[in-house]
Amino acid sequence: MAGNSQRRGAVRKSGKGPTVGSGGQRRRGLEGKGPTPKAADREKHIAHKRSQRPADSGQGAGFGGSSSGGSGSGGRYAARPASGGRPSSGGRPGSSGGRSAGSGRPGNSRPTNSGRRGKPSSEIVAGRNSVVEALRADIPAATLYIASRIDSDDRVREALTLATRRGIPMLECPRAELDRITDGAVHQGLALQVPPYTYADPDDLIDPQTPGVPLVVALDGITDPRNLGAILRSVAAFGGHGVVVPERRSVGMTASAWKTSAGAAARVPVALAGNLTRALERFQKAGFVVVGLDMDGDVTLPEIDLGDDPVVIVVGSEGKGLSRLVRETCDRVVSIPMAGPVESLNAGIAASVTLYEIARQRANVAARRVR
Repeated sequence: MAGNSQRRGAVRKSGKGPTVGSGGQRRRGLEGKGPTPKAADREKHIAHKRSQRPADSGQGAGFGGSSSGGSGSGGRYAARPASGGRPSSGGRPGSSGGRSAGSGRPGNSRPTNSGRRGKPSSEIVAGRNSVVEALRADIPAATLYIASRIDSDDRVREALTLATRRGIPMLECPRAELDRITDGAVHQGLALQVPPYTYADPDDLIDPQTPGVPLVVALDGITDPRNLGAILRSVAAFGGHGVVVPERRSVGMTASAWKTSAGAAARVPVALAGNLTRALERFQKAGFVVVGLDMDGDVTLPEIDLGDDPVVIVVGSEGKGLSRLVRETCDRVVSIPMAGPVESLNAGIAASVTLYEIARQRANVAARRVR
C-alpha cells in the first residue's frame, strides 16, 4: 500500500459481519391469518367465560343474576337510588351553589320535593366581601374555606370571628384546591359553602301552622334571586305565610336570595311546585282567591276586597308578565294604579304594595269586629 497505509492504525477494520436477512419474517407478516374467531371461542373474552359457567348459576345475559335485582322487577335499574348525585356548584338555582353550594337545608326541615331542584346541591360564595356579607346576613353555611398563607385583613378577621361565633366549621386548604372548589372564581382566599335549601310542599301552605287568614305569594317566571329575597322580606313583614316557586324557569333559594331577605328566609317557607298552574288550582279548590298582578289587569288593587278570604298573589316577570295558563287560572287580574310615567313596577315592589294593601284591609276588618 502507498503512503502511510502500513502505519499501525492507518486502516480501520470493521467488526461488522455479513448482513443478516429478515429470515422471511416480513414475508410471513404480510400473509393473512384467517377469519377472526368467534367471541365465545377466544379464551380471554368475557363471552367465552360466560359460556363456561354452569347453566344453573342464574347468571348469563341480561342485567343481573338472582342476587342483584334480576329480571322481572326492573333489573339493575331497580336498585338505583331515586335521587342523589354529586353537589353542583351553583345556579340555579336551583338551583340550587352556586350557585348553591349547600346541602342540608336551612330554613325549615320539610322533606325536599322531587324534581330537578329537589336534588341536593350546594352553592359556593366566593370573595372576601361576599363571604363577610353572607355571614353578616346569617345565611346558613356548612363550611368556611380559607386559603393557606392568606394575607389577613379586616374582612378576613371578621369572617373568622363570625364563623367562630356561629360554630361554622373552618377548613384551611391550598389555593389550588380553593380554585377547584370555587370553579375558578376570584375568591381572594375565602369561600363559603351554603347548604341546599329544603323546599316545602305547596299543600303545606293551604293550612299553615301560623295563625291568621292564609296569605301566599306565587312567582311566575321570576329569575332574579334579589326579587325573591325582597318578596320574602315583604311576606314576613305583612303577615304572609309562604312563597311558592315553580320548579322550572324560576329562581331558587340561592345565597343571594338569602342575603336580600335579611333573615326573612329563615322564617318564611318557600314551596316548590312541579307545575304552578296545578298548584294554583289546588289552592282554589281549598277556597283561596288567586289574584294575578299585571299592568293590564281588569281591576285596580284598591277596588277589590280581600280582607276575609285566603289569598294567593301571583307575581309575573317584569318583561313578560303572567304566562298565559297562569293568567287564565287567576280569579282576578289586578293592576296597581300609578300617577307617574313609569310603565311598570319592579316585581318585588309590586308584591310589597299588594301585600301592604291586603294587610291594611285585614286590619280594618279586624278593627270592625272588635267594635
